[in-house]
Amino acid sequence: MNKPIRAMAVACLVMFLALLLNANVVQFVRADDLNAKDGNRRVIDEEFSRERGAIIVDGEPIARSVPVKDKWQFQRRYTDAKLYAPVTGYFSYVYGQEGIEKSYNSILSGSDDRLFVNRVIDVISNDQPQGGSVELTLDPAAQKAAFDGLADLGEETRGAVVALDPQTGEVLAMVSQPTFNPNSLASHDLKKATAAMQRLTADENEPLTNRTTQTTLPPGSTFKVVTAAAGISERGLDADSDVRGGATLSFPGIEYKLPNQGGSTCGGNPISLQRALEVSCNVSFGWLAGKVGQDKLAAQAELFGFGQRPIEDVASYPSRFTADPDTDLEAPQLAQSGIGQYEVAATPLQMAMVAGAVANDGVLMKPHLVRTVRAPNLSILEQTEPEELERSMSTGDARELRSMMVSVVDNGTGAPAAIPGVDVGGKTGTAESAPDRPPYAWFIGFAPASDPKVAVAVLVESAQNTNDIAGGRLGGPIARSVMEAVLR
Repeated sequence: MNKPIRAMAVACLVMFLALLLNANVVQFVRADDLNAKDGNRRVIDEEFSRERGAIIVDGEPIARSVPVKDKWQFQRRYTDAKLYAPVTGYFSYVYGQEGIEKSYNSILSGSDDRLFVNRVIDVISNDQPQGGSVELTLDPAAQKAAFDGLADLGEETRGAVVALDPQTGEVLAMVSQPTFNPNSLASHDLKKATAAMQRLTADENEPLTNRTTQTTLPPGSTFKVVTAAAGISERGLDADSDVRGGATLSFPGIEYKLPNQGGSTCGGNPISLQRALEVSCNVSFGWLAGKVGQDKLAAQAELFGFGQRPIEDVASYPSRFTADPDTDLEAPQLAQSGIGQYEVAATPLQMAMVAGAVANDGVLMKPHLVRTVRAPNLSILEQTEPEELERSMSTGDARELRSMMVSVVDNGTGAPAAIPGVDVGGKTGTAESAPDRPPYAWFIGFAPASDPKVAVAVLVESAQNTNDIAGGRLGGPIARSVMEAVLR
């Protein structure tokens, strides 16, 4: 064989080996990434032509695939669509998936590696592949109570409600208002699905945003629970300890003074820490933030979950104590932070976690929405076990603060959340947003105090026909109805 032929043979061999290597990389190494790539219509058509698994609440499907007579054979259908939309998300040919439909897509579509044996059996028996099912932790009664509570405030209301089991971290309710109908996005009429998405994305109220986990706003006076926790653990305070009271808090060399809402004097100076929490005294907690210090107050917030993505089952954002943890706050800024203002921003889920940790003897449990994942044959693939996230407070300190929060409902601003015959703990909050927008109303709480079964956070961003937006008046009754639904 002469030299040119040998060179050509070697070149052909190298190209053949490169082609073989590339084929193996595509088929085995990059297969999952390519299949998951947006716009891969072959994969999308295959998924749409498959019986997708159900999303289940309390034994009933809230999302399932039903047979239809078109090229895709199955249509995704949502029961009580608007009620559960923030959790289920949607499954759309044009726009992909969101919510549980996205985070558990491999199970629901049947492509998960754990379903390999099922797929082989389907091929052998010439059956269509099926997806597995996902059972959620939601309590349908609590979910309905939260939904109805926000709806009763008016069609233009923006807000969110989260309820947790403080002992396990199970999410019992997750409601965002305004909501949307995922059936419109799952439509096989692609023009209608596109038109529906255009309307939703053009809506300034952002109905596609899950406000429970994706909206971070100043938590206002509900953050005073965090400041109180820091004061108890770092300064050795208890319910009877004296703290600064009065109408305003001044700062040496600075003209600004921190006032109480409505010009209140909080009942005198000094007052007890319990009374400060009952009347939500800005002066007391602004002063306490300065005594605790920025570093220790930020550390206490982190022990309650601030700075972490709080849940993995749906899209979520971390809450924050400051925009830049490396920046030293001036005295008025620290005081404002101590009452949940300035740069403090939290999701409703985060504030429910704060209430839950206090209720659960200081132990913060990791929130989760999914209880059980099953194969098409109903065998269990995955079962979520309760997981401790942080030790937020000592048991004794948590019980001291828990008792103080019960007094807020019995004797203070949290009275609208009271349930006859049940010890309820709570904290109201009203947070300033911007000069051209009304403040936000918050409420966090738990019940029963002696053996907590539910912790809840309510956020009302806006409500119709009211200039008096207050956490107790707006959020308290919603929280009460949700807690009652869980306790029945």
